[in-house]
Amino acid sequence: MPSVNVVNGKQIVVENAGLAQRLVGFFTKPFLQMWHHQDLIAAILRREMSERFKGSIAGWVWAIVAPLLAIAVYTFFFSSKLEMPAMYSVTKNPGVNYALFILSGIVVFNFWSEMAFRAPMLLHEYTHFIKQTIFPSDMLAVISTLRATAYTLISITVLLIFQASVVHSLPLTVLLLPFILIPFIAFLVGMSWFLCAIGAFTRDAGYLMINVAPLFMFATPVFYPHTMLPAPWDFWIYANALTGYVEVMRDIVLLGKLPDLRVYLWTIATSVFTFYFGYWFFDRYRNVIVDVI
Repeated sequence: MPSVNVVNGKQIVVENAGLAQRLVGFFTKPFLQMWHHQDLIAAILRREMSERFKGSIAGWVWAIVAPLLAIAVYTFFFSSKLEMPAMYSVTKNPGVNYALFILSGIVVFNFWSEMAFRAPMLLHEYTHFIKQTIFPSDMLAVISTLRATAYTLISITVLLIFQASVVHSLPLTVLLLPFILIPFIAFLVGMSWFLCAIGAFTRDAGYLMINVAPLFMFATPVFYPHTMLPAPWDFWIYANALTGYVEVMRDIVLLGKLPDLRVYLWTIATSVFTFYFGYWFFDRYRNVIVDVI
């Protein structure tokens, strides 16, 4: 009997070690893939960035013009007797307050919507490469998200410059921007992996996102603070993961305060879950995807 117990003990240790190795492998695999294909990611990303405004005279100026036009329109149309909650007032001009309020939410929403629109058809854009070469199809979601990140950073820069010009200062909390941008990028990469896989099986996924994504603008507190909602909707609106990212963005950029710890932890949890679930789903059907696109 003692020898059997020792054997069983060794078996348990081996099984636990094997489980630990599989878990470590699962959690590190996406990052190892990105590191292994970093040169390819950089090459395709440069190509996509250069083709974004190909044939345009103004080129990258358009990436700056878009948020500037948004600021001008919001300030002009909401410069009358619009009342915002006092906590969101950073100047004496209600139109400017509302313009900053909306733009800080629009930056987050536009980042998400660009990926939501493109991801379902992303594999179809690169069908030739995927079918004809040994192409790391899972890296397309990473490349596409990084491209969208570049334009989002331009919008954030315009937002900060506008805020600094009207308020004459920026809160120190803007230094915390990476702590919300990085989780949001991970969230979008995971969402893109999932939508890429679904979109490979049916183009209906793309049509669905085209119709559903605009509705999320009203289900997300872009034009209104979540505190204006009656109970229990002011709580359940956080079921929409974008709500947490919008609220944290406003806290650190517009209000100059640390975000609610519960809200921030919720954004981290949704980010981690979406990232790894999206990769697991894509990886599960990776071999099938090549045959169906």
